[in-house]
Amino acid sequence: MARPLSRRTVLTSGLILGSAGLLMSSAACTPEPKPEKLTVAGGESGGFYLEFATLLAGLLQREDVAETAEPLVTGGSLENIRRVMSGEATFAVALADTAALPAPGPAAPGPSPAATGATPAAAGATPAGTSLVALGKVYENYVHCIVRADSGIGTFADLAGKVVGVGEAGSGTSLTAPRIIASAVLEPAPQQVNLGLNQGLSALRGGSIDALFWSGGVPTAAIAATASVLGVRLLDLSLHIAALRTEHGDYYDRVLIPAGTYGDAPAIWTVGVANLLLCRSDLPDSLARRTVRLLVERAQDLIPTSSTGVQFLSPETLINTAGVPLHPAAAAAYRSLHG
Repeated sequence: MARPLSRRTVLTSGLILGSAGLLMSSAACTPEPKPEKLTVAGGESGGFYLEFATLLAGLLQREDVAETAEPLVTGGSLENIRRVMSGEATFAVALADTAALPAPGPAAPGPSPAATGATPAAAGATPAGTSLVALGKVYENYVHCIVRADSGIGTFADLAGKVVGVGEAGSGTSLTAPRIIASAVLEPAPQQVNLGLNQGLSALRGGSIDALFWSGGVPTAAIAATASVLGVRLLDLSLHIAALRTEHGDYYDRVLIPAGTYGDAPAIWTVGVANLLLCRSDLPDSLARRTVRLLVERAQDLIPTSSTGVQFLSPETLINTAGVPLHPAAAAAYRSLHG
């Protein structure tokens, strides 16, 4: 006797069939325009932002959504948003709390689409009325606070007076980490220095900083590599979620980094933030629809091989963009998919 299908299987199958019908119907009416080049603003080497951006760019090119598509190495969320709004990038991966900040001011006229890799509609100065919108929540982001296992630091309170890396300037971590530190009201306050993932891990190994903040998926490959040669411990950040939500909004959730994710480090509760795939509101509707189709139908091709997989591209959570509005064509596609 066949086993009944699970609710998740039914939802996933329905979304896939629905999206296929939606896109086939659209394609039957008129050929969809194909950009010459697309770019996906990602993040630092060794981090999930860049891994995901690389996988998405490769899929966009293989599926003939554009002639070429490529990821961009960047400092992270803040830089990615600036690049999208200025037309330097077509898509951006960014944290929801960062995306909720006031939009950057009007951009100066930029170089041509051919020089930047932007779509024609997104190139140059930001047109009046153009806003930042989402195509979906692509995964859950985990805020890491990493210390050496031999440091003697056991709780977040032990960071009082210590030197901590809070992310590269321009990254989402450089926004979230200082918010967490401020919510803890440590005395004396930690000294905060802007260090990205790879520089920060090097500084942690060398002892010039006591802790490093990083926001990413689990496991983050560069942290796992460090844990294999240097014992690390993660600090519990979940006690500060209530204060974060009160001060900054409901972008922060309590999430668990499982035991064994990084060597012998035990399971730890931390702060979770939705990671969104963003674009400008003037992105062509056909491109928004085709990208949504890939997010739904080809989710298995967008999961980095190192990932546990549990935080990625669930059809039930793609539309949960933490208050950041969906692109109108993406919203219409999801409404059709959900009936």
